Amino acid sequence: MERKVIKTSDGSTTIYIENWNEHYHSKHGAIQEAYHVFINSGFYPYLKNNKSEELSILEIGFGTGLNAFITYLEAENNGVQVKYDGVEAYPVKSEEIALLNYVEELKAEEKRAIFNKMHEIDWEDYKRVSKFFQLKKRKQFFSEITDVNLFDIVYFDAFGARVQPELWEEVIFEKMYKALKTNGILVTYAAKGSVRRAMQKVGFMVEKLPGPPGKREMLRAVKNC
Repeated sequence: MERKVIKTSDGSTTIYIENWNEHYHSKHGAIQEAYHVFINSGFYPYLKNNKSEELSILEIGFGTGLNAFITYLEAENNGVQVKYDGVEAYPVKSEEIALLNYVEELKAEEKRAIFNKMHEIDWEDYKRVSKFFQLKKRKQFFSEITDVNLFDIVYFDAFGARVQPELWEEVIFEKMYKALKTNGILVTYAAKGSVRRAMQKVGFMVEKLPGPPGKREMLRAVKNC
């Protein structure tokens, strides 16, 4: 499928899939969405509620590496050790990565080498990209995930249900539930009723939160047992 890098409303870039009319990140602001959904609704609430200095995070849809890079920046700023698994079946090409402007927009020029390293390291093994951040990129389909009781947070950033409905069904959320530790949380930009019900059916306690720019609501789910 044909893909191209475009600029979103907050000035940051994303990748657009023309055949699907689908974006990797919100067209209303890629960086704004990442901070709102995954950092401010996931990363920080978990730290606050669990008073943890170590986090294990599973990202469903590593894609451009934006969520991983922002998490790295916040981990460094807060002295939090992060072990990060990014799952991606179709890795972004190096020529596409070169067109992304996240380092500039985040005013993190001194961290450009880290962003590049995240995309250059080998897949399937944990690599330490900084004092506070370990990354494992996993090239696999979401349906192949079999982790059990390993993660504190899941960033669920799959393509939308409009184009890939199979990624938003009970069978996938059951895998997410099993992958999380007790009190672990899952955050996603989605807010559809069918998605919320699928999460609840596998055992999650689900709450609606205000959404990022361009979306009225989003979902956060907690594994209580």
